[in-house]
Amino acid sequence: MTFEEIYHTNKNTVYNLALQYTQNAEDASEIVQDVFLAVHKSQDNFRGEAQLTTWIYRITINKSLDFLKAKKRMKRFGFMTSLFYEKSGEIKYDQQHFNHPGVQLEDQERIARIFHFINQLPDAQKTALILSKIEHKSQAEIAGIMNLSAKAVESLVQRAKQNLAKKLIPDEG
Repeated sequence: MTFEEIYHTNKNTVYNLALQYTQNAEDASEIVQDVFLAVHKSQDNFRGEAQLTTWIYRITINKSLDFLKAKKRMKRFGFMTSLFYEKSGEIKYDQQHFNHPGVQLEDQERIARIFHFINQLPDAQKTALILSKIEHKSQAEIAGIMNLSAKAVESLVQRAKQNLAKKLIPDEG
């Protein structure tokens, strides 16, 4: 399969998965570029031990998590240097805006709140939850993508759901 065929076959899947991590269309597009640059560079090294789509999912997840970590570092760095531009007084590192093209305007606040809590999950729980509940992958597919057992995936999804429930449902007492 040529690189162009790989790109055209997988670009929407990569974009949608990256979007689940970033909730921002521009950031997801940047990750798509990073993913396919990595695919292009590594295409000759792909050994076929997993399906091509599984390999691309792994790259997308890693690039998405790396992107989010880099963005967090930039926010921290911006906090330490200065919060405002000297001349204009405007904020340098504004909080990420929820910009998910698949969400209706009236639902954005509610969905942004849910993704806010999803983003606080440990990376493995977040990945398992996104692949299971948003990407609708089977436990076997997720196990292949994450290089885990199906039982470990089941456990991660359950813990993610429990952690989300604690945050989304206020304590009664």
